[in-house]
Amino acid sequence: MPTPTAHVILDGHNDVLSRLQQEGGISAAESFLTGREGHIDLPRARSGGFGGGFFAIYVPSPIDLDMSMEMMSKPEYDLPLPDPIPVGRAFPHVMEQAAILIRLEELGALKICRKVVDLRACLSNGTIAAILHIEGAEGIDRELHNLDVLYQAGLRSIGPVWSRHTIFGHGVPFRYPSDGDIGPGLTEDGIRLVERCDALGIMIDLSHLNEAGFWDVACVSSKPLVATHSNVHAICPHSRNLTDKQLAAIRESEGMVGLNFAVAFLRADGRMLEDVPMKQMLTHLDHLIEHLGEDHVGLGSDFDGAEVPKELGSVMGLPKLVEAMAQHGYCDDLIAKLCHENWLRVLEKTWKP
Repeated sequence: MPTPTAHVILDGHNDVLSRLQQEGGISAAESFLTGREGHIDLPRARSGGFGGGFFAIYVPSPIDLDMSMEMMSKPEYDLPLPDPIPVGRAFPHVMEQAAILIRLEELGALKICRKVVDLRACLSNGTIAAILHIEGAEGIDRELHNLDVLYQAGLRSIGPVWSRHTIFGHGVPFRYPSDGDIGPGLTEDGIRLVERCDALGIMIDLSHLNEAGFWDVACVSSKPLVATHSNVHAICPHSRNLTDKQLAAIRESEGMVGLNFAVAFLRADGRMLEDVPMKQMLTHLDHLIEHLGEDHVGLGSDFDGAEVPKELGSVMGLPKLVEAMAQHGYCDDLIAKLCHENWLRVLEKTWKP
């Protein structure tokens, strides 16, 4: 096991659990230890300085992925949102992906972290730190019973929506050019979800939530505003990206944003094409740091859930990004904040001790 470095990465978002579910479920968990296709496995994580992060549970929609990718490679696009998924159909997916994460812990691949002290210990001793996250709350019932049970299982972060609508709120479509000012905000159930998460110490993720929902969370929640994997709308006018007004609210709340590596949200033209230079990632980071301050920016790769720049490739490419930061003029202290310290800071303000 390599000696941890000052620039080990605590990442705001990955989709390896849903990929492992597609690749065989619990039986596919061992491939994470030995090597698999995709962006993340244990051997490459250790070589790439990946210290862990938010492992997302995502309920799949019956969509034609190849067709979606082809549409998003065009100069303009507007993908239809999938239909909402009822809780009874979503919950088995949530349980299976949570079980995959638990199996990975049993195999010694990682540790599920429930407190910030656990995260710090993992980053110090080289164990992969896993934060159980739900991307889209389809599996949560209106009474929030499932939320309470999942909290006991380790759930510490949740996004009320993944773009498609839920009983809690409304998401943004994959549409370029556009913004997030689309439709109504949180429902009454969504407001209760935010309030209950605040009480439990579960972080609310604003990524995928539409702008009205964003402002509703800002009004209801007493916690820092956080978007785990979103970019800058002023650079890439995509509905998934954040406006400068939203960034100002995040800064005021002492929250943060994790830079999304997905190429369609990095490129100024919004196209799903992987020839994105590292310089474009730094352009987004520069803007985020300017508008949020250096204590409020991190990384939120979207590994195993998106097309990432070819130069980066996978978790193995993280040292290239760190080196690009240094060559761009970021000092060691700032790089450490971007790589993991800012995530620790915001979670200390959000989770229970």
